[in-house]
Amino acid sequence: MTVEYVHGYSEQETGRLRDQADTLAALLHEGTAYPAGSRVLEVGCGVGAQTVHLVANSPGARVTAVEVDGDSLERARARVTAEHPGAAVEWHRADLYDLPFPEGSFDHLFVCFVLEHLPDPERALCALRRLLRPGGTVTVIEGDHGTAVFHPDSRHARAVIDCQVRLQAAAGGDALIGRRLQPLLARAGYGDIAVRPRTVYADRTLPGMVDGFTRRTFIPVFESLGDDALAMGLTTEDDWRRGIADLYRTVEDGGTFHYAFFKATAVNPLPDTGR
Repeated sequence: MTVEYVHGYSEQETGRLRDQADTLAALLHEGTAYPAGSRVLEVGCGVGAQTVHLVANSPGARVTAVEVDGDSLERARARVTAEHPGAAVEWHRADLYDLPFPEGSFDHLFVCFVLEHLPDPERALCALRRLLRPGGTVTVIEGDHGTAVFHPDSRHARAVIDCQVRLQAAAGGDALIGRRLQPLLARAGYGDIAVRPRTVYADRTLPGMVDGFTRRTFIPVFESLGDDALAMGLTTEDDWRRGIADLYRTVEDGGTFHYAFFKATAVNPLPDTGR
């Protein structure tokens, strides 16, 4: 199945993904470390922005990274090889609905910023559970644009965010999926589900977060989609420019920004236990 990646595959998007992963590494990867020798499947590794942190936190694990886009996979391979030349990583170009692995091949699954792009994330989670051994774990991380709260507030800025949510829905995805992780995992048959918010907050006292997240990660998502929003009749040029400008006001002196990611962990139940 071909899934449209609404943000595209440009060099700018590669840089944005890496900035995001590096800025949020401590926040998102805290508590995620796999034992030496364990078999870990990362689905939708993209350009390797998260893979480098997986490898750094679990140097003895055997990571299998899968990505459907060939160019992104090569960028991922190049970066991880350069930064962690001794890492045990296997690279596969494949569709997540048609992965070339036997049942129960992996001890752990890691799925980050993937489900939001899928028209049927529950189906994807079911397909992936088949590859996870009984008792193995899954970690899923997703954002939710509905959690964006900022000062100064602006209806134009909120309208820009809403345009992106609607564009992603038109492409078959869900930019609000973070709030749905628990029911999605439950319906897909996982047990021991725990979901916790991982909150980003940025103001002038946290310049690294202001620059790394608000300025270089969050706002560029919307800047790159202006032409698409105009083509679909979701906004006007003046309203779009005003909304982007108001988002940038949040990185200035006196501005603040809040956003929540959701990190879920769950277990593939042992036979007849339901847990």
